[in-house]
Amino acid sequence: MSDILWVFTRLDWRDVIDILLVALIFYGLLRLMQGTQAVQLVRGVIIVVLLTILITSVLKLAAFSWLIRNSLSALLVAIPVIFQPELRRALERVGRAGFLTNRQELTSERVIEEVCQACQRLSERRHGALIVLERETGLQEYMDTGTRVNGKVSVELLLTIFFPNTILHDGAVIIREGEIVAAGCVLPLAGDMMPDRQLGLRHRAAVGVTIETDAVSIVVSEETGIISIAHNGRMIRRLDVNRLGKILLAFYRPRLQRARPRWLEWVGRLTSEV
Repeated sequence: MSDILWVFTRLDWRDVIDILLVALIFYGLLRLMQGTQAVQLVRGVIIVVLLTILITSVLKLAAFSWLIRNSLSALLVAIPVIFQPELRRALERVGRAGFLTNRQELTSERVIEEVCQACQRLSERRHGALIVLERETGLQEYMDTGTRVNGKVSVELLLTIFFPNTILHDGAVIIREGEIVAAGCVLPLAGDMMPDRQLGLRHRAAVGVTIETDAVSIVVSEETGIISIAHNGRMIRRLDVNRLGKILLAFYRPRLQRARPRWLEWVGRLTSEV
């Protein structure tokens, strides 16, 4: 305890700023990796490093220690290659920082409008659909079970995906930041938490993904055309398009607007003023 207090007595305001900047960079990198395969890669790297430290410090293996020391340079070269998509995404976000605040709000409103219109037309035609809106919890593991789309959210694209007898119409569509990232995705099924045991697989999947994550899911029944929305393991049924829009504004848009770190919002405002 005395050693810790001694360290704090040696700190000045520049050291505090230095520590905060380093912590801020690591926080930003972790937020950018959220919901991507980089999370599993980082977890694997941490496990390997901890095992290596444990083996070299306890067993004192000379040959193994030599191999690890000479492999570090290759690892430093491999990391940018492995994390290339995440690094590119980070640079793109920094480059767009001056426009993110207004753009994100417009994107969320457009997504809600397109989804509501698509659900209304799907309901009228009795075409079943399952649409999942990603929020803070990443849905990458579920996206990997489907087919990559990476298309802008639109009524026409949603109607095409959920047209009966097409390859992707039985799975779920996952939307991230204004884009349909994947379609035909497989979601976890809810069990005893279903409000009605007679509901089908689409409804069970819609509730199941909201139990596992903080996502919002919308279901259009193929048999009845009823529109339902699920959030936090609960389902609201028999919605018209106006009520669906209001609920999505309450559940989806506020969290989407808070998804970015506040320091990035401050940088965005500063660069836009300059």
